[in-house]
Amino acid sequence: MSKEWHLYIARNPKGILYTGIAKDINARIAAHNDGIGAKFTRGRGPWIPVHTEGPMDHGEALKREIKIKKDRKFKKALKAQF
Repeated sequence: MSKEWHLYIARNPKGILYTGIAKDINARIAAHNDGIGAKFTRGRGPWIPVHTEGPMDHGEALKREIKIKKDRKFKKALKAQF
């Protein structure tokens, strides 16, 4: 499998974090900011990437995304940086 996927965490001005995976993080963040894609991010931007990981294969990226979404300590530590 090709290692072309990246995990990203984006933050909006209110401090809300969004975790996702993408092949092109910049294009995905632009889509979030344009109101395209995930319903959660619509109308809550602008989003900026604050953490990235990768490259990894699609399966690894999905597993890492799930792990981060469940890891409250990680997100709390990330929020404390801003």
